[in-house]
Amino acid sequence: GLAPYDHDSGKLKGKRCIWGGREPVRNVLYMAALSAGVHNPVFAAFRQRLRSNGKVAKVAIVAVMRKLITTLNAMVRTNKPWNPASV
Repeated sequence: GLAPYDHDSGKLKGKRCIWGGREPVRNVLYMAALSAGVHNPVFAAFRQRLRSNGKVAKVAIVAVMRKLITTLNAMVRTNKPWNPASV
């Protein structure tokens, strides 16, 4: 996930929701991932591959969110524009 902090207690173990990190960043990434997962061929193929492998929709969207943030961080770090072949 994006901010993988365990928040288990008692009998609640396993499936988690994202609660760590900055909420405004998560909200923006979620909306961007929804759009990219439909309209960007690279991220749409990634999301579809996860869905066809049995992942639920929300897990696939969070994976797209993580892929978006790592791609954006790499673009800033290397000072290079978007290149679909490098994702």
